Amino acid sequence: MDFKIPDTPEELFRQGRKNMDQFGKWIPLAIILLVVVGFMGSSFYSVDQDEVGIIRRFGKYVRTTQPGLHWRLPFNIEQFDPVKVTRVFKEEFGFRTLRAGVQTKYSPKSYDEEALMLTGDLNVLNVSWIVQFKVKDPVYLLFNVRNVRETVRDLSESVMRQVIGDYSVDEAITTRKNEINQSVRDKLQVVLDNYKSGIQVDKVELQEVLPPEVVKASFNEVNEAEQEREKVVNQSWEAYNKVIPKARGQAEKTIREAEGYALERVNKSEGDAAKFIETWNAYKHAKDVTRKRLYLETMQDIIPKVGKIYVFEPEATSVLPLLKINEGGR
Repeated sequence: MDFKIPDTPEELFRQGRKNMDQFGKWIPLAIILLVVVGFMGSSFYSVDQDEVGIIRRFGKYVRTTQPGLHWRLPFNIEQFDPVKVTRVFKEEFGFRTLRAGVQTKYSPKSYDEEALMLTGDLNVLNVSWIVQFKVKDPVYLLFNVRNVRETVRDLSESVMRQVIGDYSVDEAITTRKNEINQSVRDKLQVVLDNYKSGIQVDKVELQEVLPPEVVKASFNEVNEAEQEREKVVNQSWEAYNKVIPKARGQAEKTIREAEGYALERVNKSEGDAAKFIETWNAYKHAKDVTRKRLYLETMQDIIPKVGKIYVFEPEATSVLPLLKINEGGR
């Protein structure tokens, strides 16, 4: 096709008008096509598996859609806001992780403005911790919270300072860490619920609780002295537990032996008294027989203990030796 340049302005005008008339036939079709494309592009939207879709109509909440392909009113009459509801978010305080892995790399920057805290016994600690949270109510999150990250960070730092202020420095460093974690988690959740933030706190965990660098050497010396004191106390209790229980056992044994001896003597005395009373009653009824029985019983006890036996006759003038009837077991 040859293109001929018009020779005169009139021919150029007539040719341009002819071309405009031909192009004008396609304008309505192009407009319709643009409207259809705009309608399709602004009407359908997709929600990922870890999200829900919040639909607003002229800024007012209308509905929540689940993962998948959905339709909405076009041309921004209804607006779509995706919210991650299954992802667990994490905020770090007092430190920053630059690269996680087998050898985790941390930022060398100091974060003392958020890590330095005052304990209940007026000591300063450098506290680092993490907070893990997720979205439990996307509508509350979208309409009640302007900046989720800053809100969580500010509230977490405030609650942690409050809780650390209720404990001594020794408790915060050693024995009460789990209690502090649980207390911060519970109080932070209460505050977030009061603000209707739609955020669920999953975990609060202290990472390091240390004295500031300027006093770390002195603090370590104090800890060593405390450990030495505990060691001496434990050794003293060990010696105490070895000696005192043994002495108590010996004393208990002596007491029990004395009680047994006393009971034996009382029982024997009561038996002798009962025997004497029985003998006395028998003597009152048969004096001769009882007297003779007592004499024989007494002699029976005495004679076996005598070495030699001599018999004296009333009229005898000398002592006669008794036959050796006791010798040889006869």
